[in-house]
Amino acid sequence: MAKKNIRTILRENAVTIMFVVLCIIGLYFSGQSVSFVMYELFGRISRNAFLVLALIIPIIAGMGINFAVTIGAMAAQISALWIVEWGIGGLGGFMLAVLMTLPIAAVFGFLIGKLLNKMKGQEMIGGLILGYFANGLYQLLFLFIFGNIIPLNAPGLVIKGSSGVANTINLASENGIKYALDGMLRMPVKDAVYWAAGIGIAIMLILLALKKADRKKAINSCIALALAAGLITIPAVNELFSLASVPTVTFIVILMLCLFNNALLKTKLGQQFRAVGQNRVVANAAGINVDRTRVIAIMISTVLAGWGQLIFVQNMGSFQTYGAHEQVGLYAGAAILVGGASIKKATNGQALLGTILFHLLFIVAPAAGKNIFGDAAVGEYFRVFISYGVIALALVMHTWRGVKKKKDKQPEMEKA
Repeated sequence: MAKKNIRTILRENAVTIMFVVLCIIGLYFSGQSVSFVMYELFGRISRNAFLVLALIIPIIAGMGINFAVTIGAMAAQISALWIVEWGIGGLGGFMLAVLMTLPIAAVFGFLIGKLLNKMKGQEMIGGLILGYFANGLYQLLFLFIFGNIIPLNAPGLVIKGSSGVANTINLASENGIKYALDGMLRMPVKDAVYWAAGIGIAIMLILLALKKADRKKAINSCIALALAAGLITIPAVNELFSLASVPTVTFIVILMLCLFNNALLKTKLGQQFRAVGQNRVVANAAGINVDRTRVIAIMISTVLAGWGQLIFVQNMGSFQTYGAHEQVGLYAGAAILVGGASIKKATNGQALLGTILFHLLFIVAPAAGKNIFGDAAVGEYFRVFISYGVIALALVMHTWRGVKKKKDKQPEMEKA
């Protein structure tokens, strides 16, 4: 029985285990210090985690990985363009971009959902193709309409001597939104751990006093938080995070999205997502409007992806006008699969773990490739190969599991 359990665990988490091994090997051969890797990793988590978490709802609703989040990213970049044009910077500009992205991404998500309802069972390939199609319209908008039909007056926003938006939009100017979130309440990792542990323990004690939490789980959580706070005081551990700092507000926003996902799945709508994801025929027989539920799932995902892209670009301080959105769906989809999710099931924990492992490999791969093969480009090629490969592997494993389940059910049906 133990052997069977271990084999099952290894089989179900093969992608995650493979990435853990690759990350350890890459870190060893990269020659980079752990403190530097942690510094880079915190930056990547803060700008990518929200995008990965945006994929969870469509997966729960049985629509697989929503590669159409690329279109949500386009909506965010349209909003960012107008913020720059109007010269509204800082947190106010960022929040205005968030508000502008909401209706644009919601309309895009509605149209995507309606189209994907015509492609049941092929949603992932449909979302991928939709992203390519929308990219053509996006290019038309930014190359011809903006700066030509719709004038743009902000300096440096239009291609000199031509029409259309410049190749790179700078968000780091005085009126930009660079670090609009990341620059707020930024603190060393040690201080962040202290604050998180203290607030977490206080919340658990309050829930215990109100009798709204399981006593055993609450006590275990308090002990874990206290141990984390104690562990970070050890000089050797603290040294590992000496270069890193925590963009507190950004991480709070990511935490709020995790709480939103959990809360939503406990509502009536969330139960409908689950029912539709498990079996559309049964859900329809139970009186659930399957098509409407699926459209709502895509709308939520597309809006969240737009907001995630805003978090991404404010962290970077600029974005490539015609290319910043292209890999959003691919990288986010690969990351959530790396964390152990499938095209049928996903959790916040899997999304965050996948973000950490996927981007950790992105950090160490170029240096490891240079040290092993004498060429950093090998590491870059390896990263691209991994991005596509992990999605292909996840789909193959999903198909294999489906076939295996059918074979396992056949003897039972024959006996019956």
